[in-house]
Amino acid sequence: MLQIAFHPIYKHPLPERHRFPMLKYELLPKQLLHEGTCTNANFFEPEIPDDSHILRVHTEAYYHDLLNLTLDAKAIRKIGFPLSDALVKREVMIADGTIKASEFALKHGIAMNIAGGTHHAYTNRGEGFCMLNDQAIGARYLQERKLATKILIVDLDVHQGNGTAEIFQNDPSVFTFSMHGKSNYPFKKEASDLDIALETNTTDDTYLTILKETLPKLVASEKPDFIYYLCGVDVIASDKLGKLALTIAGCKERDRFVLQTCHDLNIPVMCSMGGGYSPDIKTIIEAHANTFRLAQHIYF
Repeated sequence: MLQIAFHPIYKHPLPERHRFPMLKYELLPKQLLHEGTCTNANFFEPEIPDDSHILRVHTEAYYHDLLNLTLDAKAIRKIGFPLSDALVKREVMIADGTIKASEFALKHGIAMNIAGGTHHAYTNRGEGFCMLNDQAIGARYLQERKLATKILIVDLDVHQGNGTAEIFQNDPSVFTFSMHGKSNYPFKKEASDLDIALETNTTDDTYLTILKETLPKLVASEKPDFIYYLCGVDVIASDKLGKLALTIAGCKERDRFVLQTCHDLNIPVMCSMGGGYSPDIKTIIEAHANTFRLAQHIYF
């Protein structure tokens, strides 16, 4: 059975006209239930994880400042959300959702988190709507428990996974692959193990050709025993923060190829949703829902 991390805390209240579409975390589960892609049995609620899991990735000083709301104003501005106890609790529970989904992926081949993909979080700071790097935390959790040895992070959000690249910059046991917009945030990129920077207005054909040439070779050379997939839908043409030109169908084919590759090679995959900022919330929900539909179709 497909297991999906979700908690009502994911939809955090933000100031009016804030550009982050927090509503999607409420609407996406409802859509999946409404159309019959999922039932209530597919969803599990994350909890507050042990601090030790987070401290394998983030510095004690940074995590202390997060928990105690003592980050300075500049650090809070870089994150992009008003800091609060509820917001920090939300982020911690998203990380737990990814930890638990990682374990479910080992059992069932795949598992997902309605939120997550917080790849702009560094060891010692947050930025870009990200405070704790959920997939990095999940990767360290698996390795610490000897549940995985070599991990591949496939980051197909339109923005480079700069925090993830920094966290694993000197660690050959985690290979970071980021395929992102060249002329987009973050404007100072970090060095992933493999970065593919795409030109503005890259279309379906170009994007999918590059991905289909790259991923199989990468899996063959690195031989991962676990994959984290960050499947942001901010690659589509309507996205306010994207600058690429994929169609919803092209984004769906991207997801199909990644998930089919993981399935065919019998490599467990855990999916975090990542970004999506199209003006029409329906577009965001449809693009995200496709990932869950494909997971059910390919695996179950």
